[in-house]
Amino acid sequence: MRMNRGFYTIMAAQFFSSLADNALLIVAIASLIAIQSPEWMTPLLKLFFVLSYVLLAAFVGAFADALPKGRVMFVTNLIKIFGCALMFFSIHPLIAYAIVGFGAAAYSPAKYGILTELLPPEKLVLANGWIEGLTVSSIILGTVMGGALVNAHISANLLSFDFPIIDIGIDTPTEAALCVIVTAYIVAALFNLKIPDTGARYAHQQRNPIKLITDFAICFSTLWKDKLGQISLAVTTLFWGAGATLQFIVLKWAEKSLQMPLDKAAVLQGVFAVGIAIGAITAARFVPLKRSLSVMPLGIGMGMVIISMTMVHTVWLAYPLLIIVGALAGYFVVPMNALLQHRGHVLMSAGHSIAVQNFNENLSVLTMLVLYAVMVKLDLDINIVIVIFGLFVSGVMYLVIRRHADNQREYDSLALIGEHKH
Repeated sequence: MRMNRGFYTIMAAQFFSSLADNALLIVAIASLIAIQSPEWMTPLLKLFFVLSYVLLAAFVGAFADALPKGRVMFVTNLIKIFGCALMFFSIHPLIAYAIVGFGAAAYSPAKYGILTELLPPEKLVLANGWIEGLTVSSIILGTVMGGALVNAHISANLLSFDFPIIDIGIDTPTEAALCVIVTAYIVAALFNLKIPDTGARYAHQQRNPIKLITDFAICFSTLWKDKLGQISLAVTTLFWGAGATLQFIVLKWAEKSLQMPLDKAAVLQGVFAVGIAIGAITAARFVPLKRSLSVMPLGIGMGMVIISMTMVHTVWLAYPLLIIVGALAGYFVVPMNALLQHRGHVLMSAGHSIAVQNFNENLSVLTMLVLYAVMVKLDLDINIVIVIFGLFVSGVMYLVIRRHADNQREYDSLALIGEHKH
């Protein structure tokens, strides 16, 4: 099925923007290490990044619909460039990365919303597959790129590269890495300018913040009260919180159990993302929407496999283990995401349901990262943290499966009552 040229332009813009976000995370972690910040600050980077997704959830959808989507993506990408540039001026990495997160939160609804304007409904599943596939590959490449940029040998090479006549004032490894990342953001911005105006215009957008929050609250409760919506929302919410925390657990585990420095440990994150891609592609191929709930027991399995990380002390065992964890995660989250998008589309507009989904998932990320930061602050051994984390994931998935079974029984008994009435 062929897509039009505008679609590929959007994909290119999304790829470079996400690539830069993920490379910047590793460079920001290296900056925190360079300024000798306490270890519990590292997970707070991601926390500051996703804070905007939670705080702005009720407003970004209306902003995305108020202007042509390509222009929204261009403006929000400039915000990311500004946040990244602040690190050149010795602004604390937490604040700089928080501003990049502000841009990313406003970018998200425009990137998904423009697809519904540009493509007919029968191409949307394929388009979402493209977005997820490119996002995962940009996470892998971005993380590996960040790891490469903080590698002493590569940063020395970057610093030795000098422009003739002009002195560009790039003197530290961090500044050299930031130059490469800003270039990726600029490439994304150039693609943003090439995104066609789809001509879609929406009714005057609500500007009253109280009204926007009220609308958002109605959509929020509608999705959580829906018997299928609540199950898929619970699973995707757990997945995103667990995935974000696992990023940092893997870095710490690589340092403590495998004696790997940050630039090498970043590659392990990439391996985990490869696993997610394998699981996601397999699920997209073999799990139809009507059987999407059958994959839930894999969530319990994923928690158990995470616990086995405590027994691994060699890189050669670490690679296959992380691929298995990633594959289980990808295989069970893709059908759940599809089910959630379907329920959201049936119950309300796509934009509103994505805003509710973003809010829940990022609130989960915030909560789990705060808990992880507290465990690091308490100086808990990384193996204890892994066991607590694995048991938590398996336990929550078990409760969600029980809840779904209760919903089914309730539905069956109501159907029986209905039959007796007839």
